[in-house]
Amino acid sequence: MAIEIPTDLTPELVPLSWLLGTWSGNGRLGAGEADDEYFTQTATFSSNGLPYLQYTAESWLTDELGTVLRPLSVETGFWQLDRPMNDADVGPGLIPADIVPALRTADDVEALRNADGGFDIMATIVHPGGIAELYYGSIKGPQIHLSTDAVMRGAGAKDYKAATRIFGLVNGELYWRWDAAASGKSLQAHASAALRKIS
Repeated sequence: MAIEIPTDLTPELVPLSWLLGTWSGNGRLGAGEADDEYFTQTATFSSNGLPYLQYTAESWLTDELGTVLRPLSVETGFWQLDRPMNDADVGPGLIPADIVPALRTADDVEALRNADGGFDIMATIVHPGGIAELYYGSIKGPQIHLSTDAVMRGAGAKDYKAATRIFGLVNGELYWRWDAAASGKSLQAHASAALRKIS
């Protein structure tokens, strides 16, 4: 599958550009054992012209044949290269940015390449129930590794301490795995799925 890069994409999103679009597919909760439940998911990565991708994933519990039983969850967030923010970046809040992007050329982006030949990235993901995650990790080609740096929980939120996520593009499909430390347990398989691009 060829990766198409939109011509109007801000330069620093080029390393993340293979994620752009809407992806849909099926997965398994836990480690995919015989008694683990099934789900279907639609995930969208989009750009609004600012130097981050907007992310939303909606999931529904299904039976083993893929028949939807009920809503499972939704998460939303922002993915970007990990770099110091400056006057060319919006915020905090509604403080406007300079008109030009912070990184204007491919050479500006290349200067951020890490020692492994990829780029350091950051993702902020928010869940219902008073949970927000801050991930740091790396992207190298169509492969992403993320680990939580912080998990913020509201006073009434369920126990959730840490997580790792991996994403990879394999034969045109977006494969992902999510390991989590939750419900008093250490880091273990939480869910995985294979998604196909639908738009």
